[in-house]
Amino acid sequence: MLLLKIPMSITVKFFASLREQVGYNETSINVIKPLTVAEVWAQVCDNAPLPPHILMAVNMEYVTQDKSVQENDEVAFFPPVTGG
Repeated sequence: MLLLKIPMSITVKFFASLREQVGYNETSINVIKPLTVAEVWAQVCDNAPLPPHILMAVNMEYVTQDKSVQENDEVAFFPPVTGG
């Protein structure tokens, strides 16, 4: 029996200075298996390491880099917020 793996779509957004670094504010990726947030970063940023102190969110909820991402999730990356 042949099992077909249907790709999952994940939306990835970048904000503030990260948007300028990667060159776009949003992209979508299709993956065959669930990824962690860190693996999503690596896939969309040419295997670059996740910078320290980056804030991450899945579906508008803060998460850590080991959070699993599922089909149709929205992953957001943004630099730390400073106040004054």
